[in-house]
Amino acid sequence: MKKWIFYLLVILATSSGLANAHPDEGKAEGKYGQVNEALRLSAEQGDATAQNNLGEMFLQGDGVTQDTQEAVKWFSLAAKQGHANAQFNLGVSYGNGQGVTQDYQEAAKWFRSAAEQGHVKAQFSLGISYANGQGVAQDYQEAMKWFRSAAEQGDAVAQYNLGLIYLDGQIAAQNYQEAVKWFHLAAKQGHAKAQFNLGVSYGNGQGVAQDYREAVKWFRSAAEQGHTKAQYYLGLSYANGQSVTQDFQEAVKWFRFAAKQGDAAAQNSLGIRYNLGQGVTQDSVRAHMWFNLATINHQNDAQENLDKVAQRMTPAQIDEAQKMARNCKKSNYTNCD
Repeated sequence: MKKWIFYLLVILATSSGLANAHPDEGKAEGKYGQVNEALRLSAEQGDATAQNNLGEMFLQGDGVTQDTQEAVKWFSLAAKQGHANAQFNLGVSYGNGQGVTQDYQEAAKWFRSAAEQGHVKAQFSLGISYANGQGVAQDYQEAMKWFRSAAEQGDAVAQYNLGLIYLDGQIAAQNYQEAVKWFHLAAKQGHAKAQFNLGVSYGNGQGVAQDYREAVKWFRSAAEQGHTKAQYYLGLSYANGQSVTQDFQEAVKWFRFAAKQGDAAAQNSLGIRYNLGQGVTQDSVRAHMWFNLATINHQNDAQENLDKVAQRMTPAQIDEAQKMARNCKKSNYTNCD
């Protein structure tokens, strides 16, 4: 069987795009209106936690009219007192240009202030800043330092992205064993993308002994969370009887989930099952429909499969299949049966 492919998350976007504002733990959600006056009084008296929480309220429009500029005002007051969550939130505000002019240097400054206090999301965001050279000189060693700090504190997103870095081999030397280590830590926390990439690692025997049973285990975990490629690969496992009992109905089930999320390979595979009558009643019209959609989505072999099934169909059947494909595509794959 040919090697499975890793589908990597492109992480080197803007630092601000990778994190959300961080509220203090224990803040009473849904009760801000009841405590608003007391909270405002505490904030105005200089309480940093109250200032950060009030900033959160204005940022989210929770209990008050949403006002991102007012949010930045309160985050800034708390941040200047050394409040780590507020520093991080202020960094996110500058990175996103939310309530303040976008300024990556200011974003990195506040991420660093929070990161040096051990704030996990700030550490990860500062790592992204260094990886991208946003607000700081590009420095992959510094990026790795902060990614690792966040990952070692148990942050699943940082662990997953650190695994990608070792897998990709651009920021750090390629190291499949390290990649698997970090994927595994994130996967155990339920991170679907890490579960999928861990499954691929086991399937390919990269960084770990090849073990299709483990591969299927992790594909299933990710697939059940809606991960498209994991659904497709789990379908392939059932279609091929690889570490599971061959079961075309189960294969069709997972191919369909992925196909309805727009996955071209799954659409092509679903077309094959309809063409052969494997796991479903043989249906050339539906086979044509799925091959058609896979072709539109640039799947290899789909056009050849489409041409072959069309040779056995009447013009009326082809017209019906094409209409079904159009309706399916138009409905964003919700009306395909």
